[in-house]
Amino acid sequence: MLKNSQTKVIAPVITFGLLKAHAETGKTRFSDSEIRKTYDSAVEFLKGFLRHDVHIGAKYYDAYGSRMSRYRVLKPVAHLKYELLPPFTEEANELANWIPKRIKEHITERLGIVPLLQGANTRAKLADSPDEFQQLIRDQIDKTPANFEIFSFALIKIHLEKFACKIYRDTRTAAHDKGVDLSTNFGVVYQIKRLRIFTQSEADQVYAELKVNFDNERLQEGNVVLVIDDISKRVKKYLIDMKVLSLSKSDLLKLAANLDEPEDRQKVLRVVYEEFPARVFKQRLSSDYRAAFTICSAASIAPVSVANSVSLKLRKSMG
Repeated sequence: MLKNSQTKVIAPVITFGLLKAHAETGKTRFSDSEIRKTYDSAVEFLKGFLRHDVHIGAKYYDAYGSRMSRYRVLKPVAHLKYELLPPFTEEANELANWIPKRIKEHITERLGIVPLLQGANTRAKLADSPDEFQQLIRDQIDKTPANFEIFSFALIKIHLEKFACKIYRDTRTAAHDKGVDLSTNFGVVYQIKRLRIFTQSEADQVYAELKVNFDNERLQEGNVVLVIDDISKRVKKYLIDMKVLSLSKSDLLKLAANLDEPEDRQKVLRVVYEEFPARVFKQRLSSDYRAAFTICSAASIAPVSVANSVSLKLRKSMG
């Protein structure tokens, strides 16, 4: 389930809510409205458990009940009515205790190093070595769509500052979806999309979306720059012929490599920290996050040990 969560964690939270309700009441059949209530309750519980709401709290839709059948958590028994299935019912207590910990581990991994960038001293140490800074960028930029969006913005922002140019984030849409728009004080607009474009048909589709998002005059004047994960040389030239410039991840890494001054590298890390959702960092970074991040990094985010009574098969189904 967790590996299918692109931005918000939904299916594991629904599962947790249902198992928590079943453990408390013994109930196995739920209407859609009841699933919604258990989901809302689970979200509120997890906000308190995590002390933030990053990656949780997505809006609930009635299609989610039927989607849970793909994970064999629920089966439809009537219109918008579902039954909670074994072995989930048989291990509800153990799973309800384990799932919040697994969700926390998953979100900690997705946030990566960002919470640690709160301190100026930490940023200074991470930015001191050009090679280590470049490796940090390579490791972090691909972690999530939000990482790609924000690290891209930070690198472009600090690069443009050298030329007395300013850039602003106009939207906050995750880059794997519709993209994020960056405006400037010199007439150019950047759009970040975490895409790989290797064929002309893919380029045509992206160009059609750009025509919807931007006026024709801006496109014809070559004032739209596409920031993407990867692009073939042939397609890059094809877009240039249509007056659309593109920056790939490799171009962004070159920007990182060209930041010669430690102060500029520190600025990139500061921008990354400041642009991430502030709600996750309201409280001073706790030692338990530092410990969790260190442990997860060292273990390649291996699942934590849980009670032996929770079956390995069910844990694997949660991701």
